[in-house]
Amino acid sequence: MSESSSKIKVIITGASGMVGEGVLHVCLQNDRVGEVLVVGRKSCGTTHPKLKEIIHSDFYNLAPIESQLRDYNACFFCLGVSSVGMKEEEYFKLTYTLTTNFAKTLATQNSAITFCYISGASTDSTEKGRSMWARVKGKTENELIKIFKHAYNFRPGALIPIKGMKNTLNFYKYLGWLIPVIRLLAPKSICKLEELGAAMINSAVKGYDKQILEVTDIIELSKR
Repeated sequence: MSESSSKIKVIITGASGMVGEGVLHVCLQNDRVGEVLVVGRKSCGTTHPKLKEIIHSDFYNLAPIESQLRDYNACFFCLGVSSVGMKEEEYFKLTYTLTTNFAKTLATQNSAITFCYISGASTDSTEKGRSMWARVKGKTENELIKIFKHAYNFRPGALIPIKGMKNTLNFYKYLGWLIPVIRLLAPKSICKLEELGAAMINSAVKGYDKQILEVTDIIELSKR
């Protein structure tokens, strides 16, 4: 196998958000990633020889772009919304329905694709807890595991951002001084965005023995 053919081809969603932008940055810098396709409602604002982009407004109807999603080894699904101020029906549509629709479309093109989903710390795998967002995320995780043999649900907790990224959340811009405190008091609740991106790449290249990855798993996998 030649060096170029051994490199993975990756689809990324949510590249205009903090996590997606960081994961995209890591992929573009990583020699094991040969091509990146960003699918988004607007341009991610990045140019690179590895990078292609599809601008598509309706993630509930992917038929117009479905054929362009073939022949990729992995999808890093970083698209997501905060549940703050949302009713469950709306959050369910924007989280479970949107994500699984994208996943099922990819599965029709390549059932062996690795699907990496950015979930959240304290997600409820039982789908029965009191926290609305945690139930919905849990249901989403569970459905992705049914759709794909190689589905990995990442629960990163707090993230240390990558310097220079334009979509870093204001929390991290103004309260970055808290990060050392969090690392000291709760080291298993925080990791670097670079580690998250590296772990996703490694899951596609090497696999992992768990389909739900907490912070300690993310850090361990990022070093493989």
